[in-house]
Amino acid sequence: MWTIEERDWDDPAGQALRTAQRAELDARYGSDDHEPGAAPSAADIDVFLVAADADGRPVGCGALRRLDATSAEVKRMYVEPGSRGSGVATAVLRALEEKARDRGWTTLRLETGPAQPDAIRFYEREGYRQIPLYGVYVGSDLSVCYERELVGKQ
Repeated sequence: MWTIEERDWDDPAGQALRTAQRAELDARYGSDDHEPGAAPSAADIDVFLVAADADGRPVGCGALRRLDATSAEVKRMYVEPGSRGSGVATAVLRALEEKARDRGWTTLRLETGPAQPDAIRFYEREGYRQIPLYGVYVGSDLSVCYERELVGKQ
């Protein structure tokens, strides 16, 4: 099992997870230029969650960045390879959805990419539907966008 805690964006465990995610994505895309728009930062992330295993070792993370009064974007969803398939990704995503509901946000959007078929399968399985590219992703060949309307408690 694991625990999921809200932490500061600059939390060392979160930084380590995001660094691992970045290295994995750089390898998948063959470059470090695969993220349209500004990278998330402490100044624009409203919620950052870190999942830790029973020994307290960080194994996953996810964040929310507010888009407007009723919607937010899921950012930096990541689970370290050894914990994939354990349910931690679903738990982090559900916790992010709950945090969004608590803030009155009714829609979550996200961007992933064609070199991440595992992420695409995950989001579709979790009830996200593909939408046209939005915001900074419009025109990007490296982006696939999704959305989910949040209704009630899960």
